[in-house]
Amino acid sequence: MKTIFEKIEKLEKEVKSDDVKEELKSLKKDIALLRTKEGIKQLVSKKKIRKAIKTLEYEKELVQLQVELIKLQNWVYDNKKRVMIIFEGRDAAGKGGAIKRFIQYLNPRKFRVAALPKPTEVEMGQFYFQRYFKHLPDPGEIVFFDRSWYNRAVVEPVFGFCTEEQYEKFMLEVPEIEHSLVGDGIILIKFWFSINKETQEKRFKDRLRNPLKRWKLSPVDKKAQEMWDKVTWYKEEMFSKTHTSYAPWIIVDSNNKKKARLESIRYVLSHIPYEGKEEAKINLHHDPSVVERYHRQSHVES
Repeated sequence: MKTIFEKIEKLEKEVKSDDVKEELKSLKKDIALLRTKEGIKQLVSKKKIRKAIKTLEYEKELVQLQVELIKLQNWVYDNKKRVMIIFEGRDAAGKGGAIKRFIQYLNPRKFRVAALPKPTEVEMGQFYFQRYFKHLPDPGEIVFFDRSWYNRAVVEPVFGFCTEEQYEKFMLEVPEIEHSLVGDGIILIKFWFSINKETQEKRFKDRLRNPLKRWKLSPVDKKAQEMWDKVTWYKEEMFSKTHTSYAPWIIVDSNNKKKARLESIRYVLSHIPYEGKEEAKINLHHDPSVVERYHRQSHVES
């Protein structure tokens, strides 16, 4: 009795149309994915076949990119480089989920995640950047900032957590500080995870329904929809005044979380000249329709 693969191979030999041959090749690939351990899990969970295949393709691609991230981390460590990756964006934009995929298989001794709570009374009396400076990368280390000093550019003025004078002072100082960090050899990447208003609303509702994610909803999150336009104004001011040639803003379309994760990882891999990159078995060029440098005319969050 012939297996389904043998039947497909027989058809491949018999058909003459290149289009049909490509379809058969794609079908063969999909079936191979579904026959794996993960594929069977997807089918048992009663997912539709097309959705199961998409999930399997995503997970396969993610693992291949994570292999490259391990190579990058080893290069950073061996060469005593310092890498700082900032993740900013609206509430529920997928920053935390992206960081989780970045660090999933990295050596925990060679990276840190900086997700600072609200400042203490002592910290509020310090130089604003002081508490963030404690978390700058050491030689051989990558630090992922789940939000950063850019709280003062958007969240704090929108919700009244800083004065106008403090805001203006920050906007003048931050380009100079980032220039000093980059000039000292730190590799700095600044991501803005971008979503539209409808996507944010849907994700908030999903969090409310899911008891495992409900903790993510903060009082600030609950006002995010109401403050949408005000956040937009401050966000555009931030881009205008802090997007520089040495520390550009990289916009990630995060309305599709899985694409955002894959393409932001690709951007980092393509941006840093780590050893072994040429041996990668996966495309390392990010999709410009998902990830691009900020351009004044092109970035819109509806």
